[in-house]
Amino acid sequence: MLLLSSTLVYNSRGTIDNQAVENLQYVSELTERIKVNSSSAASSSHDDEEGGDAQFVQFFPNFVWAIRDFTLLLEIDGRNVTEDEYLEHSLELRKGGGKKNLMYNLPRQCIRNYFPSRKCFVFPTPTTPANMPHLNSMDEADLCGTFRKVADTFCRFIFQESRTKTVKGGHKVTGRMLGHLVNTYVETIAKGSVPCLENAVLAMAQIENQAAVDEGQVVYQRGMEEVKALFPVAMGQISAHHLRSDHQATQAFMKRSFKDENGDFLKALAVAIAKHYADLLNQNEDASEKKCASLLEKLSAPMAQKIKEGIYATPGGYELYCIHHDNMVAQYWAEPDKGVRAEEILEQFLREKKEKERSAVLEQEKKAAEEKRLEMERTMENAAARLENDRRSKDEKLKQMEEKMKEEMKQEERDFHRALECKMQKQKDLLEKGHKEKADLMRQEIEEFKKSNKPVKEGGGFLESTVMPVLRFGLDTANTFFQYKLMRGGFMK
Repeated sequence: MLLLSSTLVYNSRGTIDNQAVENLQYVSELTERIKVNSSSAASSSHDDEEGGDAQFVQFFPNFVWAIRDFTLLLEIDGRNVTEDEYLEHSLELRKGGGKKNLMYNLPRQCIRNYFPSRKCFVFPTPTTPANMPHLNSMDEADLCGTFRKVADTFCRFIFQESRTKTVKGGHKVTGRMLGHLVNTYVETIAKGSVPCLENAVLAMAQIENQAAVDEGQVVYQRGMEEVKALFPVAMGQISAHHLRSDHQATQAFMKRSFKDENGDFLKALAVAIAKHYADLLNQNEDASEKKCASLLEKLSAPMAQKIKEGIYATPGGYELYCIHHDNMVAQYWAEPDKGVRAEEILEQFLREKKEKERSAVLEQEKKAAEEKRLEMERTMENAAARLENDRRSKDEKLKQMEEKMKEEMKQEERDFHRALECKMQKQKDLLEKGHKEKADLMRQEIEEFKKSNKPVKEGGGFLESTVMPVLRFGLDTANTFFQYKLMRGGFMK
């Protein structure tokens, strides 16, 4: 529960005496049962464990001690105290050395070190001793008013003050992510190994980031369904849908992913999107080919019938043939939404005409060549515009990634300062209570902690070495259409 909760409630009965504190024996063994990172030595000394307290603080929950059937007065040396003061008094360390004092101080020191946020609630007996056997069947209104008041205060505190479970870096843990953590910890413990908090978070990040890639692909594919239903369409139309869907997919990925420090998962998403886009280009061309071929077959059917009937073999038939041929071509171009292969399919159709149509075919090919040249110029202009859009899109992705990394670095810096403040407060408490020797040790620990946990400052090294190559890779996918058309011979040589 220490690893999974944001608030840990420890339930005991009676008072906080030495026996109650010693019952928390496991607290003094935490460094043997849990590792913060994979480099932590399993056989570290007690001094090393104390030096790692601040690291544990970043992962451990708030601590609430609930004491049932409390019958004492909340007094210390005749002075009324609060529940929290009563708890802190019970956790005070004894001065002096010796094994007895060491054993007395050890669990208390561990509780103070590992749980800097502590709260205490003392509950009186809920009813009279005579009614205790019937407690489960009693109405809430029949319980002691003082007990109900404390219970209400306790519940209100838990509901209002318990923060959302987070992992290092300030990432909030969802129910799905918590399930991944539970599986990781249970599998590790079942193997007899010591759970490693950092490795568990990294394993969860791997699962979540892959899920973010999958979700990004779904968002992209869903966004392209609209234009896919209209196939065949012009290149500009499918390109516009691609840019919009790619942007939406990246946003979905960014929202769910975390700790993709090398940008590997963002790159995987870019690869998947590029592959799907290339497949859609193929499908669009195939749809264009089928529609154009069907249209030409329909438009040429009347002329084929006239040739069969010999109408064009009569005097003046050739002139009539030319008129009908030109009308067929005009009707073909007048038909909308033929797609990207309209010219190519028409050329193929005309080349298959008989020898007596050779002159008309050559004329059409000349016209088609000119149209193709103009279309190529338009395509190149559109390509330049698309590349500019891609550049802006990649700039936006870079900005999103940079902002995300800055926020993560800021959160890590806040975690560092919070942990540092805890240790400095502990040093101050030791000095005030006369533990000068321990306070000196704590001062050394603070210096080591500052050296080994220096907050990350903003810089461009990471973005230049990891994120920028990923976005440059994404920019290369904008050339998919040109590479494909060159392979198919779609451009004029």
